[in-house]
Formats: sequence, structure tokens, C-alpha cells
Amino acid sequence: MRPSPTRRLLHEGLAAQAAERPGHLAVATPEERVTYAELHDRAARLARALQDAGVRRGDRVAVFAENSATAVAALFAASTAGAAFLVVNPQTKADKLRYVLADAGAAALIADLRLAPVAAPIASELAHLHTLLLDGPADAVRAVDGARSVAEVLATTPPDPRPTGAIPLDLAALVYTSGSTGNPKGVMLSHQNMVFTQGSLVQYLRLGPDDRILNVLPLAFDYGLYQALMAVHLGATLVLEPSFAFPAQIVRRVRDEGVTVFPGVPTVFATLLAMHRKEPIAMPSVRRITNTAAHLPDDYVPPLREMCPDALVFKMYGLTECKRVCYLEPELVTSRPGSVGRPIPGTEVFVRRDDGTPAAPGETGVLYVRGPHVMMGYWNLPRETDRMLVPGLYPGERMLCTHDFFRKDDEGFLYFVGRSDDIIKSRGEKVSPVEVENALASVPGVREVAVVGVPDDLLGQAVRAYVVRDDGAVLDEREVRRAAAARLEAFMVPRDVVFVDALPKTDTGKVRKKSLMEGVPPSA
Repeated sequence: MRPSPTRRLLHEGLAAQAAERPGHLAVATPEERVTYAELHDRAARLARALQDAGVRRGDRVAVFAENSATAVAALFAASTAGAAFLVVNPQTKADKLRYVLADAGAAALIADLRLAPVAAPIASELAHLHTLLLDGPADAVRAVDGARSVAEVLATTPPDPRPTGAIPLDLAALVYTSGSTGNPKGVMLSHQNMVFTQGSLVQYLRLGPDDRILNVLPLAFDYGLYQALMAVHLGATLVLEPSFAFPAQIVRRVRDEGVTVFPGVPTVFATLLAMHRKEPIAMPSVRRITNTAAHLPDDYVPPLREMCPDALVFKMYGLTECKRVCYLEPELVTSRPGSVGRPIPGTEVFVRRDDGTPAAPGETGVLYVRGPHVMMGYWNLPRETDRMLVPGLYPGERMLCTHDFFRKDDEGFLYFVGRSDDIIKSRGEKVSPVEVENALASVPGVREVAVVGVPDDLLGQAVRAYVVRDDGAVLDEREVRRAAAARLEAFMVPRDVVFVDALPKTDTGKVRKKSLMEGVPPSA
């Protein structure tokens, strides 16, 4: 299904579905069921409230919330108001939240009431952040200085946002992803980027308006975000869960809601397969299983098909800077082991040597991507942008250099070989080793620390920290992990902590992380 000429802006899809399918179920959560007419009404009222509060075209609106219908409405409200949205993981701690809101120059913040102890003090510090809306009981929200209740806004604001004059080239979203410097980078995506991408995704996944798409992934994770965007694009139903913390409950919801699309990452599917081995699981309604982040092991496919006999299993590769690069047709999963397929519809890829010449079939090179889905750049980071967006095939064009190593066979099928930077891809999330190192360096008793990613069949890569203790310090793995959990999101907390006498270094004093990845140095 391709976007129609009247749906060039992200929020126009929601307006179209509310007009065409007003009573169709848009979002089903454990707490509520919201139709397209209701979702559009919420987004329109929130958009008008944002405009009345001073949000203008080009401003940024942050959403700091668990997966909910209100969070989905907030994304489309920001877009309708002419602003760009950014979703912040609800696990994010105060220091990182402060950095992201300040870096984005957010004008408004829509957050869960339970997150107010973290969000409200930061909102009061930032002069540019003039509007704080909290989702929760109105009486409780009134106790938070400077905050307005989402419920009161929805009850008192008319659903008639003012036209903004936005065009498809305008910024639609900032998706923050870990950077090599330790601070997250805001990937800039235009309406054109996102409308094209959601259309391409639903085309190759062969989805339609009668699908019911499960989402257990946070909306802050672009894979989770696009489940919501694809559902609205199609007029399908989004079955939303806050997380995958209770897998047996998820299986029950899949059955109860008649879920047809089950997106996940290898850790999700590994958990389901472990349950299936103990007691068989049946999810006969599922017609599509999609995997991203780490490679889905080939031996997962047969038992997944046992659980979901009519499901097509899609293997894919992508990165936040263009969302999706390629996919493997499910009919080829068995005959093309290890492949992540060919480019998504409407795009083109190349594998090139270091000198820029095309790599021969079977030869390893760096993957480059062309297409309308390639990001605008990194927010306020021109050097980082120039490193990723390089001259394309035609004068003035720029294409994406993934800096990931691939090879292509003589039929054009792609095979992921490895990463060329320090970023760790764990559980589908990008982890900056520098960010983890900075957090652990402040732990009393830690003299030095180096963080690397190590291969893991389920996680893709696991986070491992090598720690040198201060002389006389009494510090164990549990203490380091607990300190990390207090400073970092759960997916960034090291799985392994290895204590060493010293870190391997070059003559200039730089830590040799390659040595750490290749073998464990002598333990302390």
C-alpha cells in the first residue's frame, strides 16, 4: 500500500483513517481500546493545546512515557501542530533526559505522571521548555508545579488545530541513538523520509488494514515506533504492550486479540522458544514474524513455525539513519542461510572497497544506501553528518555510508559481516561504550574502565566491562552492575564485569579494545 497524494505529511495518515474507518479499532492496550476517530480526536486536541501554549512549526515536542494510546496520540499531535517529536525511553535517567531535552531544544514535554519526579525538575530548569503536560489523574497532576493535565486538556480544548503550512521536507522526528562520543545523537527524519519508509515496509511485509500488529518494544526504539506508524498508515490495529516483561501474558494477548503480526528481536523469540520447549505454545493467528537488531539464528525458524504454522518469517537489517536497508523474502529463509536479503522497495545499495570501487561478489566491503528513507542528518552535528552522508551517484546527492561490513553474492543477496565502529548493538538497541564508561568511571573504587561488545547468540552483542580497581578498593561485580543500573538504562548495564590489573594500551596510552575483544587479559 503506497501513500496517496493527499498523505504527504505523517499526521495526514491518521486524519485519513479517522475519516475512512472512524469506528475501526486503532490501539488496544491492557487498559483501553481506542478507535481511529477517538485517536484522531485526542491528537487534534493535544495539537491545538500545544499551539495555544506557543508551540510553532519547527519546534520540538518530547514524549517521555510508557507505551500507551496517549503516547501514540502525542506523536501525531506534535506532527499536526507543525512540530517534530522525539520519544525518550521511560527508563532514561535524569542526566541523559536533561541532555536530550537540552540538545533538542524541546519546547514541550508530554510525560507520564509517574515520571514527573524525573521530568518536572528538568523541565523547570530549561528556559526553552515552556510546556509540561502530564498523563495521569488530574488531581495528582495539579500538585506538580508548572504542569497541566492531559486529561483536562482533552476535556477542554477544541479539536481544531490551526494549519501550519508544513511541507514534506520539514523535520518530523528526532530519533536519538547512541553516539561514539558518549552522547546520544538525534537522527533527523523528515515527513518525506517517514511516509516513504512506512509505505515501503508495509509493501514488502504484505500487510493490510485488517492486520493486528503487536508491539512490545518501546516507542523510543525506532522498530517499536514504526509498528505504530505502520498501523496508522494502513488503518490496522496496534496491540500495544508496555514491555515483554511477562511473556506468558503476551502469548495470551496474542491469542485474545487475534494478533497477525509479531515483531521482535532475538531475545524475545529465544524466550518464547524456551517456553515452547517446556510446554507447547500455539499462536495460530500470527501471519507475520519480523525480526531485526541481532541476526535471527536459522535454527529458530522451524520452532517459530511450530508455534505459528501460517506465519511468514522475515529476516531484516537496518539502522536508525534510514530505518530499514534490506529484507529476506520468507520463502528464501531456508535456501539463503545467513543472508539478510535484498534492498527494500524503492531503494538501492552498494558494497564498496576502501577506495570506493565496487566490491566483487563475495568480497567484503562497506555498505552504502540510497533512497528517500535516508536521514536528513544528525541534529546539530555537521561533522558526524558528513561522516555518514557522503557524495552519491549524482551531483548534489548524498547517500548513507553505514560503516558496516557486508558482502553481496552474484544474485545481489546481502550478508552482514561486522561493524566498523565501537557502537555495541545489544537487544536491538545501540549502546555507546563511552557512555557506559563515563557512568562506571564515577563509581567509587573504579580507577579505569573499558567497555566492549562481545558476540552473543541471543543479544547480538553483550556489553562487557573491564574494570581496574583502585588500590585497596573492595568492589565486586554486583556492586558495579548495581551502580550501572542506577545511572543507565537496563539495556546498557554490562552483562559481564571482568576485574583486571591493567588495561592493554598502545604506546600513546589508548586502550586497545581489539585486544579486549579477542581475549580476556589476566584477572586481578
